[in-house]
Amino acid sequence: MTSFRPLRRRQLFAAAALPALATASLAATPQRRSAPGVLTYESPFPADFVFGVAAASAQLEGAAFEDGKGESVWDRFSRIPGKVHNGDTPDVACDHYHRFDEDFALMASLGFKTYRLSIAWPRIYPNGDGALNQKGLDFYHRLFASMKKHGIEPWVTLFHWDLPQALEDRGGWTSRVTVDAFAKYADTVVKAFAGEVKHWITLNEIVCFTLFGYGTGGKAPGRKESAKVVNQTYHHALLCHGHGVRAVRKFGGAGAVVGLTDNCGVSVPVTETPADIAAAKAWFVDRNAQVLGAIHAGKYTANFLAHVGADAPDVRPGDFDLISLPTDFLGLNIYSGTYVRAGKNGAAYEALPHPVNYPRADSTWLRLVPQSIYWGTRFSHEVYGHQALYITENGCGYDEEPVVNGEVLDLHRRDYLRSHLREAHRVIAAGVPLKGYFLWSFIDNYEWEDGYQRRFGIVHCDFKTQVRTPKLSARYYADVIKTRKIL
Repeated sequence: MTSFRPLRRRQLFAAAALPALATASLAATPQRRSAPGVLTYESPFPADFVFGVAAASAQLEGAAFEDGKGESVWDRFSRIPGKVHNGDTPDVACDHYHRFDEDFALMASLGFKTYRLSIAWPRIYPNGDGALNQKGLDFYHRLFASMKKHGIEPWVTLFHWDLPQALEDRGGWTSRVTVDAFAKYADTVVKAFAGEVKHWITLNEIVCFTLFGYGTGGKAPGRKESAKVVNQTYHHALLCHGHGVRAVRKFGGAGAVVGLTDNCGVSVPVTETPADIAAAKAWFVDRNAQVLGAIHAGKYTANFLAHVGADAPDVRPGDFDLISLPTDFLGLNIYSGTYVRAGKNGAAYEALPHPVNYPRADSTWLRLVPQSIYWGTRFSHEVYGHQALYITENGCGYDEEPVVNGEVLDLHRRDYLRSHLREAHRVIAAGVPLKGYFLWSFIDNYEWEDGYQRRFGIVHCDFKTQVRTPKLSARYYADVIKTRKIL
């Protein structure tokens, strides 16, 4: 993978002038006849393209208070009446803590050789900082040994939402105490596992644990703070991203690579015409200014600061030297997208609402927009200059997927998977450096505020018996990986 240097402000806002891939070739669907070397839908994915599955510690491990693990914000939040569907808690989840070896055996039997997982911060430092829990490190050493035994490569996320509650009690993401604690945690984890892990992700979806955790209150810790405070939580998260990069560079060893996973806003042009494409790109730049724009400009841009006004975060000297440290790749969690067209009366763009009857998953926010894979990766490449992009999550959540005669016939998920892989295939053919795809999720698990009602897995989990049953979508994905073709 190729390292890149962040684009500075002048370059960022000159994104339209970047050496662009030909609009005509990007807009066109790959044809069945092509020149040698051009990918078509009959062609396999590139030989080095990474296919994987993903999950997160708080959602499947269980053992919430075992072997010295501290309380997380989700352990606390889930016990507040009315916050999580049915009062579900992550106490047991998929019991992966005790069943990881059989889970990895199942992965291997399906041909899944790459797994994106996260480490539970409160399992390593029960209070966020302070005393180290050696039993937590020992658990992950056993887990990585099992993965190696089964021929599975780990991609490890340092933080996937399970903040130690003890840090939240000291301010959580509103406080620089959390930044300092994360720096210590990241150093510890990378040092401990440098011999077992070479692919690192700093943080997962900053907007979800900042805006939704401290602004709207829909996710842990469930606070509703002012815009000024919420913007400060974003800034502290960006600093932690920088510390994650620093830790990998210092302690990761030879061959270690690191990047951020972001759930960026994705725009899809209503028509693939120059006017609508330009409008969609302008929306993309504006919508992603606070995280990706700031990282790659090396500062908060003038447009962003003008937009937030007095609610801008407080920035200390040296903050952006850390935040904008070069990374090796960008991970994108893409589930849906917003349709955008050229604006009227001088407006740069117009974002269109989804009609009431627009198709969606049972997750009400998950409108089915397969083109989001194409445009999200294309715009990320064009605007920010990344030379290695990965879809680190893509999937769909549905309820009531029973096992019947030993099968789960989730044709709706198979169709979702196939249509989104076609767009990944298409953008590679257009020359965008998309290097891999991680399906969310390997197994049905604890879906945050939706509890155990919402199922994203390609493996069914009976939460009462812990029996695992691969769904039709798992068999389909296994065939795609085996053949490296969209079937």
